Amino acid sequence: MDLEIITPDRNLFAGKVKSVYVPGTSGSLGILDRHAPMVSSLKAGEVRIDGDGGKQSFTIKGGVVEVLNNKVIILAE
Repeated sequence: MDLEIITPDRNLFAGKVKSVYVPGTSGSLGILDRHAPMVSSLKAGEVRIDGDGGKQSFTIKGGVVEVLNNKVIILAE
């Protein structure tokens, strides 16, 4: 699936990934290939991704995640 992590300053990440883990306000969310459409708010924490280039993580202060048509967009602070 495709992933974009966007902050007000810059794009942190754009590319293909196998899985994404985000700190949802109601608990951690794991997003895999072909996940059902959803929108969720995010709290401060760590976004972890497993992509073609290996595992990476990014610290965010909050934001929103949208999953639609096998694409994940994270608007982060």
